[in-house]
Amino acid sequence: MSTITKITTLNQLVEQTTDVNGKARQHALRATVTLGNLIPSTVTYESRGLALVVGGGEAVASFAAQIPASLRDQAVLVCTDESSNAIPLPEGMAFFYAREVQVDGFLGAFDVFITHTLVKQNLAQITQGREHFDLIIDLSERGFHFAELPPLGYYSVGRSIVTSDDALDALSDMTGTFDKPKFFRLDTNSCAHSARGIEGCTRCIDACPADALSSVDSAITINPYLCQGMGSCATACPTEAISYSLPDPDNTQHFVFQLLAHYREQGGQSPIVLFYAEASDTELAEQLAQLPSRVIPVRLEELASVGIDSWFSALAYGASQVVLAASSSLPVKTRKVLEQELAVASSFLSSLGHSADRIALSSVTSLSTQNLYSNALLDQSKKLEGSKREKLAQALDLLASNAVLVSTVSTVPDGAPYGRIDVATSDCTLCMGCVAVCPTDALQSIGSSPGMTFREQDCVQCGLCEKACPESVITLVPRYHWDAATRQQRDIVHEEPAAECIRCGKPFAPVSMVNMLIEKLSNHSHFQDDAIKRLSMCEDCRVRDIVSDMMDNPDKQLKV
Repeated sequence: MSTITKITTLNQLVEQTTDVNGKARQHALRATVTLGNLIPSTVTYESRGLALVVGGGEAVASFAAQIPASLRDQAVLVCTDESSNAIPLPEGMAFFYAREVQVDGFLGAFDVFITHTLVKQNLAQITQGREHFDLIIDLSERGFHFAELPPLGYYSVGRSIVTSDDALDALSDMTGTFDKPKFFRLDTNSCAHSARGIEGCTRCIDACPADALSSVDSAITINPYLCQGMGSCATACPTEAISYSLPDPDNTQHFVFQLLAHYREQGGQSPIVLFYAEASDTELAEQLAQLPSRVIPVRLEELASVGIDSWFSALAYGASQVVLAASSSLPVKTRKVLEQELAVASSFLSSLGHSADRIALSSVTSLSTQNLYSNALLDQSKKLEGSKREKLAQALDLLASNAVLVSTVSTVPDGAPYGRIDVATSDCTLCMGCVAVCPTDALQSIGSSPGMTFREQDCVQCGLCEKACPESVITLVPRYHWDAATRQQRDIVHEEPAAECIRCGKPFAPVSMVNMLIEKLSNHSHFQDDAIKRLSMCEDCRVRDIVSDMMDNPDKQLKV
């Protein structure tokens, strides 16, 4: 069923509710500008319809018998067991046998290599004189492409991701030029994945059900042809290096802000925001009809396109509750990301003294049994501004101002991107390796003297600083500090006097670093006798001393 039909049907249901909250809901949905981008950027696929049908002999033969005669010349049949000779095929079609099959690519550009008698060959090339297949119809139970969401043009019938009828329809329908939106924006400058050859955060890679994200040359790369816009990578990203763009979360939050404001204008009480995506019209309409009229449906492109910042913003704007309606087709990886975000949300709500299901995940078919709340936590009239992390902090601060906190510091689940670092300063040499790799500037150098500072609000617990420390003196401490001033202030983590050059007196390095180098290199052949003193010199004086020594002792030039 099309999106237009779905929205129209839900609107018809909303129009039938005429109590005070129902009329307020009608007004809010009419008066609030619909989410969406007018002109999204796109990627283009070109397909000529050449299909590979691959799997066990019986399954391939059964499928081939259903292919219309006019389309049989577009299909290449590959059997992966040795039953092909005994199975009858439609006239004009033949099996190819392959012991191993490797498939990679997307609609219009699938690379297929087969291995038989230890020789690896491009199947499209040897059967059709082309480099690529346009479509893949995979009838095997395990599949030859292992992404939870296979690429566009890949019909995984054997894994029951699509039906045989869908695959048959594709033979005629998927020929031509097709455009698909680019769902995401990527800012590698704020990415916490890697720095200076050290790997840190991999949340986005782990979250993608389409395997569209990878690390290439130590940088996150999104393949737009594989991406199917589930949104889980953007929700999982702690630095907003990846953001959803159809629409972006800021527009979504502004939409919810306006929606609830319009609802209250008409006297609506205790609104509940229901985020949904990819739900069938019948299922959602049936469930919504059994829910109070104060439940306001908000359609997203994908359920995971918004995360914890949007959920808490809705509570700050006056929602009594936020409910996420998940369809049965929600990918496992996407559900896992939502559940991880919900675990963090639950820890925040518990610390505030509220029930964890103020933000709840429910299947579409069980919405009518969801426990619903009738009292709003806040009535915030000002729109939150800033990055998603800043908006979450603002929303939490507003909720905390109306709550009695047992402690100013609360625990968060392992892996949550909130917390601070502990530094064993007695062993820290202030080499600044941690500062160099910090992606959010949570760690900074003092500048005027050897030392570094830390701001908890900015720390995403990516682990880059911990891995970069040559002395192993940094430990991550996941937590959330509810005192905004403390969380946002920049504290000195470690500071010490600078060592002064023994020749010119210029400060040039931390004392602890100089002492550490003298201790470790005292027995080194290059630092015997007076040469060890060079470690206590600034760079300029060190060079002058080396040059002067070589001029006085020319034979030492042979050892350089």
